Amino acid sequence: MSGIPILMYHQIDEPPPRGTPLRGLVVSPGSFARQMGLLSMLGYRGLSMQDLEPYLRGERTGRVVGITFDDGYRNNVQHALPVLQRYRFTATIYGVSGLFGGRNCWDEGLVAQKPLMDLEDWCCWRDAGMDIGSHTRTHARLTELDDASARDEIAGSRQDLERLLQCPVRHFCYPYGLFSPGHVEMARQAGYTTATTTRRGRVQAGEDLHTLRRIMVACSTHIPLFAAKVITGYEDRRR
Repeated sequence: MSGIPILMYHQIDEPPPRGTPLRGLVVSPGSFARQMGLLSMLGYRGLSMQDLEPYLRGERTGRVVGITFDDGYRNNVQHALPVLQRYRFTATIYGVSGLFGGRNCWDEGLVAQKPLMDLEDWCCWRDAGMDIGSHTRTHARLTELDDASARDEIAGSRQDLERLLQCPVRHFCYPYGLFSPGHVEMARQAGYTTATTTRRGRVQAGEDLHTLRRIMVACSTHIPLFAAKVITGYEDRRR
């Protein structure tokens, strides 16, 4: 079985100079547009986690790919949203609920600080028919927290987002890809339908919806490599 690719992006912006830490997390707007165009040309439908749900459960089949963005950078709305709309794709942004209108302070001292989406940006994203997911309240390292604090980060973020944006928040993403079996159970108990990781590979229908693998798209992901990641077993072999 080929599986369902769930793409993982962070920033859509002009990449910083070579040698900059975490440069790979910044995909240029031109590269993103070419990647979405290729998906469309190949007959794929780009879907948010909300729209991907029936495919993940095996209730529907088709040529689909999940599109996700971690952290909630403003440049996702500026540069990714118009491209998604052009191809009639949907996508999910996982937001850090306690940092609306702030910056990526969890990376301070490592990379340049970039603006995160404010309430107006999030409403624009929502009103465009896109999906909103949770990425904890503070971009927490869950494995460094006690159970009560981890539960507050996981469940509290959903409560914050639903209150602020007046829409369902059904999907979660573990910050840094760090989690334990206990955190998986917390995500289930918090009412999330899915939770995504940074583990590599495509998803088979019927797998555990709270430990979903994804496919990282980096600054250096050229079009032939992007196609290989989506269409072939390239990522599956690198789990």
